[in-house]
Amino acid sequence: MSAYGLVILGSGSAAFAAAIKASELGAKVALVEHDIVGGTCVNRGCIPSKNLIHAAGLLWDARRSPFPGLNTVGEADFASLIAQKDELVGELRREKYLDIAAGDPNIELLKGVARFLGPHELAADGERLRAEKVIVATGARPRIPAIPGLEEVPYLTSRTAFELTELPEVLLIVGGGYIACELGQLFSRLGAEVTVLERGPRLLASFEPVISRALAERFRAEGIGVELGAEVVSVQGKEGDIAVTVRKEEKTAIFSGTHLLLATGRAPNTEGLGLERVGVETDPRGFIRVDAEMRTSVPPIFAAGDVVGPPMATPVAAREGAIAAENALTGAGRRMDYRVIPRAVFTDPEIGTVGLTEGEAEARGIRCACRVLDLAYVPRARAIREAEGVVKMVADAGSGRVLGVHLFMPQAAEVVHEAALAIKSGLKVSDLAEFVHVYPTLSEALRLVAQSFTRDVTRLSCCAE
Repeated sequence: MSAYGLVILGSGSAAFAAAIKASELGAKVALVEHDIVGGTCVNRGCIPSKNLIHAAGLLWDARRSPFPGLNTVGEADFASLIAQKDELVGELRREKYLDIAAGDPNIELLKGVARFLGPHELAADGERLRAEKVIVATGARPRIPAIPGLEEVPYLTSRTAFELTELPEVLLIVGGGYIACELGQLFSRLGAEVTVLERGPRLLASFEPVISRALAERFRAEGIGVELGAEVVSVQGKEGDIAVTVRKEEKTAIFSGTHLLLATGRAPNTEGLGLERVGVETDPRGFIRVDAEMRTSVPPIFAAGDVVGPPMATPVAAREGAIAAENALTGAGRRMDYRVIPRAVFTDPEIGTVGLTEGEAEARGIRCACRVLDLAYVPRARAIREAEGVVKMVADAGSGRVLGVHLFMPQAAEVVHEAALAIKSGLKVSDLAEFVHVYPTLSEALRLVAQSFTRDVTRLSCCAE
């Protein structure tokens, strides 16, 4: 039996962050992975999606230049795009995961399917492992909904969509979350005919409604079909000829396509781990229950990353993994703080959001003051001819403290960090209104929306205070 100070199930963001922290603390660590090393982010998530999204954006801009006098033509070789994506993924998997494990004498990477035999003992493909502490970081996978007829119909998920070598001709997407939105615009810009089928009343249900409406309007303007309140009741067909029946406003409609993509959420990878054998509690959806220290219901066992549920994001998983490792090995009692975590959706324009929405603040009994700024009043947006978008700021009406910022604008994923720091630091609207920004910049949108609480920003000269 091999003995370790820490055994980690999985090899993604949470797992490697935990392993690196444990190694720094001097522990002997085993990472057990049955699939591809690196987890979702580098293999099937952040890296491949953002690579292809940027490529599709370049093609879109080349074909539709907003600048009079600048005429270009773009062509797409889909198979070559996928090939360069695969090459990039391979490079980063090696550099950021395999090489790190190989170069650290405290980390051992094991191949196999692990399951618990007891709180301190596991089996992995016939080998027995003894662990002082264990971290479950097995991640999540696309959730497959129970749709009549689906078992007979070929479909794509976020895992398999990036494995295509030919561009779908007509793509039907079930779901309206961030994955559906990012992939829908990506494939549309590469040349596919795309329709998004969302059963709820809007895209991105947990985001500010003004952001959801703006995104739906942008999609429709680009030729992407957006069907809201469309509940999928059945699917049928074969490869290249798929029909999806939906119920909308008490009527049924049939949408036909060559490909079907399911983007209906994530399910935890907990089956077969033997969690029930050792008494690790899970919630009704199967996600592992943990406390703020990432400890499960069984003291020697911790969990981190997507397997513990939302918010599912690579940096969140990494922070959880590091905290879990430090607490497991030293009893440091570090706690995960989810109060200020910026999020982004890499559509075009991008979406950046942090803090409370107006609805969330009101649900907590907070009397809110909110302002919405049209991006057309941001000089840099006008200068680069990308003035479509909105910025919303949510503040406490009494104290003026900034509670939330929600962006639909170019580079929102970058700008949102200033807003996150403002919220984390307890800044007021007046602090942002008086903060001097470089001119002209897109981040100046935060100063302008803050100024709009007390002034008519449509009547200000450039840089006016």
